[in-house]
Amino acid sequence: MSQEKHGMTNSHLLVHRFGYVRPTSLREVTAALRERPDAAILAGGTNLLVDLKLERAQPANVIDITFAPELHGVEERSDGLWIGALTSIYALATSELLWKEYTALAEAAATFGSTQIMMRGTLGGNVCNGSPASDTVPALVAFGADAYLVGPDSERMVPVGDLLEGPGKVRLRKGEILAAIRLPRATGQTGSAFLKISRVRADLAKVSVAVRLSRGEDGRCTSARIEFGSVGPTVIRAREAEKLLIGRTPTEDVAFDVGCAASAEIQPIDDVRSSAEYRRRAAIALTHDCTLKAWERCAAGVAHVSRGNGDLRSVSPVGEPLQLGPDETTRIVLTVNGTRHELDVRPNELLLNVLRERLELTGTKYGCGIGECGACTIWLNGVPVLGCLVLAVSADGAVVRTIEGLAAPDGTLDPLQEAFIEENAFQCGYCTPGMLMMTKKLLEEIPEPTEDEIRDYLKGNHCRCTGYAAIVRAVSSAAKRAAS
Repeated sequence: MSQEKHGMTNSHLLVHRFGYVRPTSLREVTAALRERPDAAILAGGTNLLVDLKLERAQPANVIDITFAPELHGVEERSDGLWIGALTSIYALATSELLWKEYTALAEAAATFGSTQIMMRGTLGGNVCNGSPASDTVPALVAFGADAYLVGPDSERMVPVGDLLEGPGKVRLRKGEILAAIRLPRATGQTGSAFLKISRVRADLAKVSVAVRLSRGEDGRCTSARIEFGSVGPTVIRAREAEKLLIGRTPTEDVAFDVGCAASAEIQPIDDVRSSAEYRRRAAIALTHDCTLKAWERCAAGVAHVSRGNGDLRSVSPVGEPLQLGPDETTRIVLTVNGTRHELDVRPNELLLNVLRERLELTGTKYGCGIGECGACTIWLNGVPVLGCLVLAVSADGAVVRTIEGLAAPDGTLDPLQEAFIEENAFQCGYCTPGMLMMTKKLLEEIPEPTEDEIRDYLKGNHCRCTGYAAIVRAVSSAAKRAAS
């Protein structure tokens, strides 16, 4: 770890200094990349800021593309479904359209990391990170998705699979950016499914598989696509396994044979998450189950109840481009718990530190510092995010809510806070602010959540004192009171 002084408390952790560029249109993004082709791209920041903190990346400049409106949103066009590169993983996981027509992609998004990471992380970031364990990529490749790439002087369309070069590497030209993903229109009776196995709920996959099948009028499989993640240097297609499905009806026995064939085609390794042998055995079971599920959906479709607003975004409505040197400051405006603040910040200051040290709102806790524990959860423009993974300058113009803003102005506790007290849903209390900020949002989206929904929503919030039984009881209690 660098010993360079940075003028902040020891919890800052982001000691590397860098220039900051904030374009506000796709044209400005490509112009910034032309001038700074080696700059790091900041989208959701859930990978880049961790790499900066761990000093795995030390770029001279960071280009924040989150304010370019052309890179956001989902649009149905005549040539397919276009998904902007900055569309959040959570938007994909809660899209009724994806659950209906591109189920494997919706399922992949729903298995993604923590809820906070899903809300901040982006589809383009997940693709361009180049990780063999990227959840969305096997599904995208199985659907035959194309990547729309824009550079300073050109634009082109290439299959998503052709972008993948190796762990952490993608085939982007200098100054080029992924602007959107295009999914071809589904035709006929098609069904898809995605499954993965990981160590814990909010974790990278040990093995993942996406299957897309088409069914003919005679009730037999007419086309098949099987794509694996986390079992090779990039996504691996099981071509021999696919051949076993063509012209046949996928029964239990057929699906097992397909799984065995697929297991022989993958290239797993031993690493900290799993052994190669385990991955091969798991691939058989996952392929079997995924094949049968996709086949069942060819005829039946998928029923899914959307979880709240699939267009949740935490982007601030800033209209002015900005360029800063590593040691320069700029004035930002934050509305925190209803109070407007103007603050001068440097490019590498974290929103969490500004809240705790400059505004003295210490209810939000600093835990792991790399997005693993959920203790620093706040609301940014109504969306739960991890304060330790947001640059303060990126939050310019934002509306922020912290745990101090959960109670009424006169100090009356929120009913959710009262439920936590009544159910003893805390011990040391360090994780409690993050738990409350997450479950408050959950109850806005799902007024009467099931226990499974509560636990899934809190999969990125860690408690080392109490376990989760009392926390689940408290949320359920608050929901029942509100309903009555």
